[in-house]
Parts: sequence; structure tokens; C-alpha cells
Amino acid sequence: MKALCLESPKVWKQLDIPGPAKPGPGEALVRVHQVGICGTDIGGYLGKMPFFSYPRIPGHELGVEVLEVGEGVANVVPGDRCSVEPYINCQACYACRRGHTNCCEKHQTLGVHCDGGLRPRFLVPARKLHISRELSYEQLALVETLAIGCHAVERAALRPEESCLIIGAGPIGLATLEFAKLTGAKVIMLDVNEQRLAFCRRVMGVQHTIQLSDKTAAELREMTDGHLPDVVIDATGSSASMSAAFGLITHAGRLVFVGITTDEVTFRHPVFHRPEGTLLCSRNALSADFARIIGLIEDGAIDTTPWITHRAKFEELIDVFPSYTRPETGVIKAVVAVGE
Repeated sequence: MKALCLESPKVWKQLDIPGPAKPGPGEALVRVHQVGICGTDIGGYLGKMPFFSYPRIPGHELGVEVLEVGEGVANVVPGDRCSVEPYINCQACYACRRGHTNCCEKHQTLGVHCDGGLRPRFLVPARKLHISRELSYEQLALVETLAIGCHAVERAALRPEESCLIIGAGPIGLATLEFAKLTGAKVIMLDVNEQRLAFCRRVMGVQHTIQLSDKTAAELREMTDGHLPDVVIDATGSSASMSAAFGLITHAGRLVFVGITTDEVTFRHPVFHRPEGTLLCSRNALSADFARIIGLIEDGAIDTTPWITHRAKFEELIDVFPSYTRPETGVIKAVVAVGE
């Protein structure tokens, strides 16, 4: 069967690979219908994602169909439509035993550390499949992106009476926005790209947006009753943005990094010490986040319709992928239809 592989940064190759074996105990054989393209995939393509290894079959935002299950599998049956939780954890390390499966000490993310879903069929631990009887495969492929934002807002412990600045209006920033809005807090979006901010206002219902400038701190104070935001969540993956974010929290505020950079992040200690700031990192998501998100989409609390701006067929992806790295193309979320 065909597969798409990143041999090294910016070098795609289409491979002919053997089909998967029959599922073993605890495994499921799935057919991949839709794959979402996210910042991790773009970072892997550009060579800027620190956890990415090569050569690698990408694809971790997945809408799949269960074809066959192995011995002992009871949570799914053939024919089920599922989202895949791509964070393969060992279940035995100290982090896993404490419930922190998202940062397992032997963590493997599909499409990043081990091969992912840009292939028609593969085996996955059945415990990582989350069923929906109602959602389309495209919707199921968006669940993982939303889960990243869900976990970031949980890490922030955002409360209704607080204000939250989200830096970066790309897919992860928008996912974070969805869950920040659900808390009832005042949400402000900051980006360098006015086109993305306009999308936030027009489509996502955001009242407060700021285009980055030397007046950003002053504009924030105008929107937050004279103080800076209680919570700042940086979803850019830019070391410059992440470094500057230390100076944007109010007293006793929290700064959450959900984006990842390979470069150094620096700050002057008094800037963050004076307000007694708290720094948090948010990595991946938890199983419960997937179940929650599927329920929210099914109930209409989250509308995924505006998210998908670009679609591609499997055989087109190598040619069109470079365009996804350019902001002027207006990509919010691209999805790839994977055929046999």
C-alpha cells in the first residue's frame, strides 16, 4: 500500500509499504479516512519541531474506521467511526501511574516519534480509539487539535471572572480559544496577522483582538480595566513571542506555553518575579479530553464547520504541502482524504 513519508526536512517521498498484520491482543486495525494537518506537521516539514524524528510517516489528527480487533478488545467493534488519541503511553512509568499519560516517560506520538496515519491502514492500541456515532471523519480528525487547546485551558485553571490573552491565532490558538470561551472569561486574541484576527472576529465571535505592535501592553490594559491579563497562553511556537509573554501577565498571573520552540526562551527575572508569576507548560492532552470534545461537538457547543479551509487528496499532498507553510494562503486547517 502507499504511504507518504518525510525522509528529512522538506523532503517528501511516496513509499510502497506492506499492509499491516492482523491485530494482536489489545490492538485494532483501522482504515484512515481523514488526516488533519497541524503545526506539528508543518514544524516537522520545516525541521523546527524538536520531538520529530526522520524518516517518518506523519499524521496524528485522525478520523478512522475500525476494520478488525484483536483479542481482549471490548471498547470498539468493526465499523465504528473513531478519533485517535495519538499519544502512545507505556502505562507503567511514574508519570503514567499518576495519571499524566500525556507526558509518559516513554511517550510516543503517532506521526512524530513513530509512524502515523498518512497511509490507508495501520494498527493502533484499541484503548486509544474514541467512538462517535454522529461525527463525520473530518470532524473526528479535528478532535486532537481541540484536545491540545482543552488541556492548555485546564492547565491555566481559567475562571469566569478572569481575563485571558491567547497569543497566536493559528489552529492551536483557535483550539485554545474554544475552551477559553467556555469558561466565561474575557478572551483577547493577539497575532501579527490581521487576516487571522479578522477570522477570529467574524467567525469565532471574538470581541477583543490586538495586532502586535509596540502599543500591545497599553492596548491590553485598556481591555482589562487597567491591569494586564490574568492568564496568558502562548500558542505561537515563536521564541521571541514566548520570551515577550513573560511581561504580559498581571500580578499573580499565569503564563502557559502550549507552543513549542527549538530556540532559547529568555526573560529578565525581575519582570516575572515582581508580579509573582507562574509558568506552566501544556503538552498533548488526556483521554478524558477526547471524550469531552466529542460530546461538545455532538451537542453543538463547538462548531467545527469554520475550521476547515483547505482540503487535499492523498495523492496531491506532496505538491500542495509547501503552500500550507505560507501565511498568505490563509490556511486555518487543512485535511487530507486518504484512500486505499
